[in-house]
Amino acid sequence: MRTMLRKAPRRWSSLDRKLVRAVSNLPGGSHDDLFRRLSAAATKGKLWFGIAGVMALVPGKTRRAALHGVLAQGLASAVTNLVFKTLLPRTRPLPEHLPVFRFVHPQPTSSSMPSGHSASAVAFALGVGMIRPSLGAALAPVAAGVAYSRVHTGAHWPSDVAFGSAIGAGAALVTRRWWPVRPPFPETRRNAVRAAELPDGQGLSIAVNTLGGSYAAETANALQKVFPKAYIEKIAPEEDVAAQIATVALRPGTSALGVWGGDGTVGAATAAAVEHSLPLLVLPGGTLNHFARDAGTPTLEAARRAADRGEAALADIGHVRVERGLPDSPERLELTMLNTASVGLYPNLVRRREQLQPALGKPLAGVVAMFRTFAAGTPTTLIVNGVRHRLWILYIGRGRYYPRDHAPLVRPVLADGVLDLRMITADEPFARLRLLWAVLTGTVATSGITHLTETDRITVESADGHLVLAVDGEVMPGVRRIDFTVRRGALTYYSPLG
Repeated sequence: MRTMLRKAPRRWSSLDRKLVRAVSNLPGGSHDDLFRRLSAAATKGKLWFGIAGVMALVPGKTRRAALHGVLAQGLASAVTNLVFKTLLPRTRPLPEHLPVFRFVHPQPTSSSMPSGHSASAVAFALGVGMIRPSLGAALAPVAAGVAYSRVHTGAHWPSDVAFGSAIGAGAALVTRRWWPVRPPFPETRRNAVRAAELPDGQGLSIAVNTLGGSYAAETANALQKVFPKAYIEKIAPEEDVAAQIATVALRPGTSALGVWGGDGTVGAATAAAVEHSLPLLVLPGGTLNHFARDAGTPTLEAARRAADRGEAALADIGHVRVERGLPDSPERLELTMLNTASVGLYPNLVRRREQLQPALGKPLAGVVAMFRTFAAGTPTTLIVNGVRHRLWILYIGRGRYYPRDHAPLVRPVLADGVLDLRMITADEPFARLRLLWAVLTGTVATSGITHLTETDRITVESADGHLVLAVDGEVMPGVRRIDFTVRRGALTYYSPLG
């Protein structure tokens, strides 16, 4: 095999010399300096690292494209310099093959076959283009210019450039498997029903948690202007939120229950609305407003429009049975889960991500939060549906969330009948390194440490004492066992269906 590889460049020698002769016959001009500078700029990847650095300043797909381009370039460079330049020793073009004013000086001393500059150029441009096609198209002429410059300056034979370009394309395709294309989010679907029409808020009773994420002194007045006929009850910091919401739901003349507050407050209102068969109007009173966003009421105007017209939909809810305390005298509780539950390091991850998100954007904030959380964290041993696992994260969403990785953000369908179970395990060898690598490369969803399941029933037990459970942001320590089930279509919520 080695002998065959060595013979291959000889077969291309005649064509190479003809092509180099054609290049040498080109008239001199300013383009000679351009290609010399372009070739020098791409040496050791400086050009591509600089472009990637600029792209990394733009959050979202552009930043992911930069990282993918750098990964592809790194793989192409390693394969070219460590493997093929050893297998395929070849002399570079000599000064007599090109005009002296065009010839690169000093001439590289490594094997001419294949061209590392070409491999890196094609790998970076194609890697970027797989994430952001428009940027890849813009970079293609630059990559082609770098590849051609290696022939123009006498650093490589044309076949070296062709082989290096093929290696670069292969590296981009291989790394694309590390970072597969995210499937598109499905369209938002809602199970439409009619609910009580609430013109100007007539028949609407609103519970306002004064400890809610976006509560301010003028909140109650603002709500009264939007819903002038509604009854508004402010819940003081020292009051029991669930008890006060239940009182508001039972107020005479109440046709619908409104809620202003964070995830925990909305969860308590959901339980009250289901128990008393009331439609729920979720107002954007939390920090991130997860359910209001999914329900289509992220603004007061959207919520008012749906309430005035009686536009509503059905949502599933999660039913959570919790056993906590000592084995001989356990305490048993029943909770309503509207959004998510988690065990392990996930609450710390979310807290860090939300703190970093305003400055860094969602994707980079998620990566930084993952590194900070798992660099020092320790896994938890749990028994999930009868199987023992060492887990970094146990995450359960009420409904299928997207994207399908460690940072779910969007839930397009609220009545799909499933629990979205995500486990990031520490059972495998080198679990921490594998986890951090998956976060860095954006491959958490396809990594062997990630397990995605959809079901309608989940049982979680602590294997070594008690665990800490978070349900819709509310933390509960001392838990021994948890049973999750789905109640199909149990909640009626207002949603602007148009």
